[in-house]
Amino acid sequence: MSDELNEVQRRSIRRDAIGLGIGTGAYALSFGALSVSAGLSIWQTQALSLLMFTGASQFALIAILGAGGGAVVAIATAALIGSRNAFYSVTMASVLRPRGWRRLAAAQLTIDESTGMAVGHDETNAGARLAFWSTGVAIFICWNIGTLIGAVGAGLLDDPAVLGLDAAGPAAFLALIWPRLTSWPMRAVFVVSLVTAVAFTPFLPPGIPVLIAGAAGVAIGLLLALPELRRGTGGDAA
Repeated sequence: MSDELNEVQRRSIRRDAIGLGIGTGAYALSFGALSVSAGLSIWQTQALSLLMFTGASQFALIAILGAGGGAVVAIATAALIGSRNAFYSVTMASVLRPRGWRRLAAAQLTIDESTGMAVGHDETNAGARLAFWSTGVAIFICWNIGTLIGAVGAGLLDDPAVLGLDAAGPAAFLALIWPRLTSWPMRAVFVVSLVTAVAFTPFLPPGIPVLIAGAAGVAIGLLLALPELRRGTGGDAA
């Protein structure tokens, strides 16, 4: 890839990044309110967005805590969901080649949207890098502002539960993952995980069904990917 990038392309990338930041920040409003409703303080809620900074994991964490699940299960579930970012970092490391403090910043900003934007603009190294950094910074700022507004707003209420936020949590989580169900293997993983979670929920403590559903999703994903892996390694050759 070359490093040529004109000003029109730069403006387009930055404009798309800001749009993603504003759109994603809207989810943060519900996260902030839901987190306070689940029993976390405003500062604890803000710390999650500043330090964890991965929406799906944050929603999963507070959903389990709000349902009465233990902290260990909640953290394990959040870590399982957030582990996908480690795989993104492998791809991004070869594009960004960060050094020093930029390595830490890149690790923090490696999320679905920043990675997707970088991959979508990989015609040039410069385009991929600008897309990653612009998107990551825009979403980080908007996500944390949205979290603060939602948390403070819910904190002003005597009983945040009157807003019906228990329904907003699953809806927001579904909205985060729905755009990623773009292929039938992804849909199969989604359906298997959903059915598994629903089946075990009446019998197990909060959070445990999510972990089991995650394991089932990983298992079905590997099973569906096995033929492709065999072809890639020449396993079908006779």
